[in-house]
Amino acid sequence: VSNAGVGMAGPLECQSLAAMQSLMDTNFFGLVRLVKEVLPDMKRRRGGHIVVISSIMGLQGTVFNDIYAASKFAVEGFCESLVVQALRFNVAISLVEPGPVTTEFEAKVYEEAERADYSRTDPETADIFTKLYLRNSKDVFASLGQTPEDIAEHTLRVIEAARPPFRHQTNVAYTPMAALKHADPSGALMTDAFYKLVFKYDAVLRLSLH
Repeated sequence: VSNAGVGMAGPLECQSLAAMQSLMDTNFFGLVRLVKEVLPDMKRRRGGHIVVISSIMGLQGTVFNDIYAASKFAVEGFCESLVVQALRFNVAISLVEPGPVTTEFEAKVYEEAERADYSRTDPETADIFTKLYLRNSKDVFASLGQTPEDIAEHTLRVIEAARPPFRHQTNVAYTPMAALKHADPSGALMTDAFYKLVFKYDAVLRLSLH
């Protein structure tokens, strides 16, 4: 089970390349290093199961989560490319894709975001992030966040499955979000829906979450 991960949220201009590279080294290359170690023996034994804790953000990017989403997209692409070869050796790969999970991990990301310096971005972007995104994110976590125990139960079901699924989403509330991308290959439907949700109907979003 690969579960290493760090988070990052905020305006792109305010994040250093060193911090981005460090995140990718943990979230993506950490997984790659693990798979390189365990896969050869699994192939020799013609049996094994690699379970990767990914994220719904590996299927759909979210505003102000550019680099974190990029790392999870990399995880998804890596596993999607590897799974067919692995199946040839009777090795299963499963991606567990949670939405928000209420842990110290998330609390730390948002605490750091509230203390950060936003002087490197324009005032409008800083206001959108601090006054709109952070407030809505806290409501989302309070309303839709799962517990670590719930994610563990989902992961256990994937591990114990007779035919392990390649992808397993733990929160049905996020299934429509992921489906928007497939409904319109041009991306217009998804982009328009998220723009309106963030900038036009944020009051409705907060009310529905409460």
